[in-house]
Amino acid sequence: MTGSARDVLAQKGFRLFLTARLLSSLAQQIATVAVGWLVYDVSGDPLQLGLVGLAQFVPALLLTLPGGHLADRADRRLILLCATLLTMLAMGGLLLLSLEGKPSLPAIFAVMAVLGAVRAFWAPAGQSMTAMLVERHLLSRAVALNSTIWQVTVIAGPAMGGLLYAFGPAVVFGSATLLLGSAAIAVFLLAPMPPHGLGERPHILDGIRFVRSRPEILGSISLDLFAVLLGGATALLPIYARDILMTGPLGLGLLRSAPAMGAALSAALLAHRPPERHAGHKLFIAVAVFGLGTIVFGLSTSFPLSMAALAILGAADMVSVVLRQTLVQINTPDDMRGRVSAVNLVFITASNELGEFESGVAAALLGTVPAVVVGGVGCLLVAGVWAWRFPALRNFELPRSHP
Repeated sequence: MTGSARDVLAQKGFRLFLTARLLSSLAQQIATVAVGWLVYDVSGDPLQLGLVGLAQFVPALLLTLPGGHLADRADRRLILLCATLLTMLAMGGLLLLSLEGKPSLPAIFAVMAVLGAVRAFWAPAGQSMTAMLVERHLLSRAVALNSTIWQVTVIAGPAMGGLLYAFGPAVVFGSATLLLGSAAIAVFLLAPMPPHGLGERPHILDGIRFVRSRPEILGSISLDLFAVLLGGATALLPIYARDILMTGPLGLGLLRSAPAMGAALSAALLAHRPPERHAGHKLFIAVAVFGLGTIVFGLSTSFPLSMAALAILGAADMVSVVLRQTLVQINTPDDMRGRVSAVNLVFITASNELGEFESGVAAALLGTVPAVVVGGVGCLLVAGVWAWRFPALRNFELPRSHP
């Protein structure tokens, strides 16, 4: 581990925050598997699985801007603590429901809606805290470490959830509740983070106005929106696994894990060696690699090649994530970070959800392979247009790790 990476982890506040992030993310990942199995086991209806996601998406989308506004007006540590405790209570609710012989689906959806609403307050406060816990020149490494934790939970959480489900859904939700309780303790041990420097009349839309006034931030957020909207092929992986690569359910699981594995390796590398020089150029190269990886995956009929393409595009996407999040945090004053993070989260949420919808529509109209290839080409075009349209984004630099 390099000296700078040790410097990041040596800071107690960030270490506690990272611990809370690990425990809470792991809890939610293992619970997601159990919720899906439980809902399908009770209903036998695939549509109900879609409603699980919708129940979380709607309140999260509606409340993210208010959540960012609150993050700039209240103690962010207190917001994070309350959100973690509420998530723990919701998980306890799922535990009680799972103990019933045939749990009520509306009750499960109601709990998932609560989780979506709580996430709208957890995420802006959590994102805006990173810059308060580390020194400016270590921020890109801190963002990379944070992203590494997330990717590890994405890889390990579903597998753990599946193993625990063998002992019953109550075991999964009980374990998740305990993990969240431990996360709440880690957050409680953080120092208070009251707002400072807040204007006299802050407005909930100030984040949108600020983003519009900063071309490099607007460019980075919108670049992610359109690149993921066009280039995402995740929703079509079941078709590739069954009809094109002929790998079955096991192959589908491996295909789904490949981008996360590539992203985790990339994030770990970036935590040690952040791309400080010519960061803007490297951002656009990463987006272009993401598009090329999408095209290769779309055309591939070889399972190993498809796995490699997905891992590479996942790694490239992580480079883009780290660079964009660092740029946003560095160029946003502390009293605006909550609201700007909320705007960023709205764009991310929209790109992920709408991207899956776009992939499905394009596949229905063009066919699966043409839809993925056209999406990859579209991603390349977006990278080129944004590089021309946002020169401030193209030329931005990260602060050096050694001041």
